Amino acid sequence: MSVHKAKKHFTGRAGRRLHCGQAILEAFKEKFPVPEEIVRQFHGYGAGKAPEGHCGAFYAARVLLEKHFPEKLAHFEKTFSELAGSTKCKEIRNARRLSCLECVEKAGEYLERLK
Repeated sequence: MSVHKAKKHFTGRAGRRLHCGQAILEAFKEKFPVPEEIVRQFHGYGAGKAPEGHCGAFYAARVLLEKHFPEKLAHFEKTFSELAGSTKCKEIRNARRLSCLECVEKAGEYLERLK
C-alpha cells in the first residue's frame, strides 16, 4: 500500500529520509504520475515551507488531486482540516492533534481510497 510507502519514506526506512510532501509524492508516483519538475520543486517544501505555510503532506496530496481528481479538492481540504485542526503546518503543530507522521498517514489514506 502506498500509505505504508509514504510512512517509510518519511521515517527513512525506505532508504533516505524524505520530508512529508516528498514522501507523499514518492509513494504515490505510480498511482498519480507527476512531472519531475514538481518533485524537484517539493525539495524546499518541508517544515512548513510549502506555499501559504501549508503542511507538506497536505500540499502534496492537494497537488495530486488538482491534477487527477479536482472534484475531490474541497472534500479533502475539509477532511484533513477536521482531523489535523488546520491545513497549515505551524497551526497543526501547535494544536498537537496529529504528528507529522500522522499527517503523512492521513493524506496518504485519502489518496489511497481514490480509484
